[in-house]
Amino acid sequence: MEPTHESPDRDCSGELRERVLAAARARTPLAIRGGGSKAFYGREAVGEPLEMAVHRGIVAFEPTELYLTARAGTPLAEIEAALAAAGQMLGCESPAFGPAATLGGTVACGFSGPRRPYVGALRDFVLGMRLLNGAGELLHFGGQVMKNVAGYDVSRLQTGALGTLGVLLEISLKTLPRPAAERTLVQDVPLAALAIEQMNRWAGQPLPLSASAWDGGRLYLRLSGATAAVAAACDKLGGECLDAASAAAYWMSLREQTHAFFAGAAPLWRLSVAPSTPPLDLPGPMLIEWGGGQRWWRGGGEAARLHALAAAAGGHATLFRGGDRREVFQPLAPALAALHARIKASFDPHALFNPGRLYAGL
Repeated sequence: MEPTHESPDRDCSGELRERVLAAARARTPLAIRGGGSKAFYGREAVGEPLEMAVHRGIVAFEPTELYLTARAGTPLAEIEAALAAAGQMLGCESPAFGPAATLGGTVACGFSGPRRPYVGALRDFVLGMRLLNGAGELLHFGGQVMKNVAGYDVSRLQTGALGTLGVLLEISLKTLPRPAAERTLVQDVPLAALAIEQMNRWAGQPLPLSASAWDGGRLYLRLSGATAAVAAACDKLGGECLDAASAAAYWMSLREQTHAFFAGAAPLWRLSVAPSTPPLDLPGPMLIEWGGGQRWWRGGGEAARLHALAAAAGGHATLFRGGDRREVFQPLAPALAALHARIKASFDPHALFNPGRLYAGL
């Protein structure tokens, strides 16, 4: 079922638990599905669909306490609208990749947007959650405000696990006030090496940076914060200042991958590396974000070479879209693979949830 803005809020925890218990008895795999906006990501889903979009609604929102709790099937757009009305936002700017995106699917994928290196990743904003494990038990981890979050941080462990460790029911997120001022500067920087050097140099200075990208020979820098601080940083850095509408459209195009760079049928690779890594030895254009730490490349290179290239730069490579989905994520070292298997067995002893979506055998 596709979520719609007209769908009523509904708590389906009981029905979802019954589905999980029945699947456990029959040893039937379940393919957990929210809005389907991120179905392209990861390995192929296997199992009977477990639809989450009907389990929706904002449960609690306390702007003064900077937190929001919502059911997993709640549309991401609904949450962002509620935050915007209160002058707040999700700090990491997680992409939706479509109007059907849900909170649970976003957290399960662990995606973060342009603001990530400056305020933290999505997992840094997850305060707590309720979930169902593979035995149909209802588990509750973390809390709703920072002072109540203690113990083993299972909530962060679930973020980015692609639903392989449980059925997310409710998620509590830390929110942030929207900045008082925001401006985007553009500078002509024809060489990637120079852009990387500049982004790393400025990252070490007391500047209110909130996004950076090198794109087609131009370096984009977003500054967010107090009005005086943003104005002073603009004077220091220089460059063309984009109007507010153009700037917002540009960063949204990167966040949602509607930018021209992401068009086409060639496989899209995401390489996460140390920010100061020199330009990678790959043919064709590359788009660089996150102060040099995230690099996008389109091409059909061998997965093994890309994984080795990223590992040599202190990072990892992911086949983000397209290509052969049998090999998507960076291969795990044997000890790490064994740890993943033990964690999977602890949360999902019958291997019910999204089997193989993250790695074969998990």
